Amino acid sequence: MKITTVLLIGLGGFIGTVLRYLTSVFLIKHSSTSMIPYGTFAVNILGCLIVGIVYGLSEKYQILTTQWRLFFVIGICGGYTTFSAFAYENFAMLQQSNYTGFIVYSISSVVLCLLAVFAGLSLIKLL
Repeated sequence: MKITTVLLIGLGGFIGTVLRYLTSVFLIKHSSTSMIPYGTFAVNILGCLIVGIVYGLSEKYQILTTQWRLFFVIGICGGYTTFSAFAYENFAMLQQSNYTGFIVYSISSVVLCLLAVFAGLSLIKLL
């Protein structure tokens, strides 16, 4: 692993995180009160769209080196969203016809992550 790759991913993560914050602030300020968190909802959908575009362009036209693809997809989109890597991995399993892996990974990730949040909160209440 090259240090430049790690630094590019870190820089992308910084950029993506700041963009996520700014997008969320903008959407909260310009939307009515709702029962869902529009900021997170929007960045996850937009980030997944960007992952698809970057990956598709990179594959079709060979315009990005591996390092730059990692900068955009893992760094910026990973920092921007809380969902893009999960969506990409699931899509890759579907493309590979790994339907069992897709179902197990999708359902167990959502269920276990919700349970982990509940467990963490419960643990703190015990202290």
